[in-house]
Amino acid sequence: MSEKMDISRRISGLQRLVPGLMIALLIAMASQFISEHYGAPAMLLALLFGISLNFLADHPECSGGISFGARNVLRLGVALLGLRISFDMIWILGWPVVGLVVSMVPLTIVFGLLVSRLFGFKFRFAFLSAGAVAICGASAAIAIAAILPKDAKSEDRLVFTVVGVTLLSTVAMITYPILSQYLGFSDQMAGIYLGATIHDVAQVVGAGFSISPEAGETATLVKLLRVAMLAPVIVVASLLLRGKTDRVSDTERPPIIPLFVLGFLGLATLNSVMTLPDALLIFVANGSQWLLLSAIAAVGLKTKPAEVLKVGRAAAGLLVVETLFLAVLVALALSILPLDVTSKV
Repeated sequence: MSEKMDISRRISGLQRLVPGLMIALLIAMASQFISEHYGAPAMLLALLFGISLNFLADHPECSGGISFGARNVLRLGVALLGLRISFDMIWILGWPVVGLVVSMVPLTIVFGLLVSRLFGFKFRFAFLSAGAVAICGASAAIAIAAILPKDAKSEDRLVFTVVGVTLLSTVAMITYPILSQYLGFSDQMAGIYLGATIHDVAQVVGAGFSISPEAGETATLVKLLRVAMLAPVIVVASLLLRGKTDRVSDTERPPIIPLFVLGFLGLATLNSVMTLPDALLIFVANGSQWLLLSAIAAVGLKTKPAEVLKVGRAAAGLLVVETLFLAVLVALALSILPLDVTSKV
């Protein structure tokens, strides 16, 4: 009898999540449709549509599912990104390129943490913004926000960061190919530059293939290598935050390695040691995209526009400075280091 009651409670709990999750999914579908037909970034659209309907987050029938989407669905989507990564990328790109890309991530994060003081921010927004710039834009922001100590402004900072890096990625998609030609980069070097500097994957692909197929393929590989850096950055940050949260009263201590990061690493390893069917990889990639779109729609639904605006111009300035730092540093490195992936890509 007690088992039936327990099952009944669980089913009832799942049913309470459905309305909120369906709203987030509908927003994701609308965003993807508009993105495919008009070229606007789907992640940004999902966020803005969610914000426009934020009153639904206060509805008792929707609040549970929206909160579930903004947390649990988000982490599942990040974990599934692991199947886009394989160890073969290191061989294809070569160690010099790998060293360049990998080193840019901690350098950009450290720069963001140092310069954030000049803009009046502490470690939370500094790490969130710098990590998003250094790794993979909105997806990295979502993953990093999941492990940061929570306070009253956590969701506002996440929304601002997602909007900011998406807009900057769109600008970079248009301007960086022109800059690459001005700097005299070959197609392969341009691909390295685009993949190592533009924040979001979609904009990297668009910028790379606007130059040539070779530039597009190289840019995509380099970008996926940056995505692979998400797991070690999250693990290191979690270890550091465990010590820091002893002094933070508004959160529980985070786990040493978050479960969604273990999932990311496990799937990346699986994709590296086994030849998985292309149909499965495509299915999981699409599934991850839909989960992240739905999750960011849920984050938007929980966001009050007035609170986001309070983040202010200083936050926008910090994102721009971090973006420029990465762009200049990679350009300098490419002009000095003998990097060539022509024979491998």
